[in-house]
Amino acid sequence: MLFYILLVIGLLIAAVIIRALTKPDVVRYQRSTWINAGPDRIIPHVANFHNWRAWSPWENMGEMERTYGGPMEGVGAKYGWTSKGRAGEGSMEVLQSTASGVKIDLHFIKPFKNDCVVTFEFTPERGGTAVNWVMDGPTPFMGKVMSVFMDMDKMIGKDFEIGLAGLKRAVEEGNGKSGS
Repeated sequence: MLFYILLVIGLLIAAVIIRALTKPDVVRYQRSTWINAGPDRIIPHVANFHNWRAWSPWENMGEMERTYGGPMEGVGAKYGWTSKGRAGEGSMEVLQSTASGVKIDLHFIKPFKNDCVVTFEFTPERGGTAVNWVMDGPTPFMGKVMSVFMDMDKMIGKDFEIGLAGLKRAVEEGNGKSGS
């Protein structure tokens, strides 16, 4: 009897591993919104990590220790965090900041190591700006295993939607202030 139980468990584990190996090696998560402001009013909220506290969905996920480096805003601005909560541990650095978007180098350390590129794309439209938040990166094996059981796009996409709603609120209610 124990043999059959172990066989079934082994087959289930093998099935999960095989399914995980069929998952893509690279992922892209993205969500969009429209903000009633020009890119010049949005950029300070994205390219200045101090301002993320007003809108980022991960800023209120438990106690966080934050570090900042480089210039206050724009290329070279750096941000690191450590959290005992869901936000884990990681760092970001602004690689590019223009009227068409902000590009960020993102490194997750915990709960899983991974390196991604995050882009906020700004497209002037209808008297405001269409904002597209994109995260591209490799899928480590543990991420593939997790995606067998969870819809990662839905999970991360929900955080992006909450963040974009917060960014929209911060920009539109800020009357042009950067919030610093």
